[in-house]
Amino acid sequence: MCERHVSSPTRRSWLLAGASSITLAALARRDAVAAEPPSGNAPNSIPPQQALERLMQGNARYAANAPSNKDFSAGRAARVDAQYPFAAIVGCADSRVAPELAFDQGPGDLFVVRVAGNFVNEDMLASLEYGVEFLGVPLIMVLGHTHCGAVTATVKVIQDGAQLPGHLPELVRSLKPAVQMAKLNPGADLVEQATIENVKMNTHRLLVSKPLIGQYVKRGKVNVVGGLYDLATGKVTLV
Repeated sequence: MCERHVSSPTRRSWLLAGASSITLAALARRDAVAAEPPSGNAPNSIPPQQALERLMQGNARYAANAPSNKDFSAGRAARVDAQYPFAAIVGCADSRVAPELAFDQGPGDLFVVRVAGNFVNEDMLASLEYGVEFLGVPLIMVLGHTHCGAVTATVKVIQDGAQLPGHLPELVRSLKPAVQMAKLNPGADLVEQATIENVKMNTHRLLVSKPLIGQYVKRGKVNVVGGLYDLATGKVTLV
């Protein structure tokens, strides 16, 4: 009768430790590669103006109901290892605004960060810095839209003293400066003007942002622009 070999706790511990070390080393190598900025030959290594033209041409196709992107499975396997977005979009969380559709772009083309009211807070800024520093994004667009509920709510709070529940007052605090600026133009529709002012203010913040994005802007590697999406027509106008 043969004896059954039983591994000792010490032997098992060593084996598990060795396996864990190998796994952690592999993950570290993978993450190091992922964090390397794209080379000058990357698909998104294009001038900011070219990236903007590509965005606006895509929007023109979308508004004309003549999109070119129809097969979203194309290139899916190739996108597993890397992404090369040619533009970042600071968008509103509004469900009626879908940046990839509005600019007729496919998966992997746009690096999108969204929050109700499309303003830049610290988390949004960090995400955009990642897009510029490690993904090589040459263009950032702050994209507002008509009939924005977040801006409308902020106007009601300021003008009518409306009370909002939960954490919504934090959102109002971020949008309030744009409404105050819009009030300096009494002849304009307050919500519409505040939406535009919000885009302009956040665009300027990114243009001078330290320590990363502003430096790329100064060197001409990155540009930041503002846009306004019309819910009725689908057209994006630069502001």
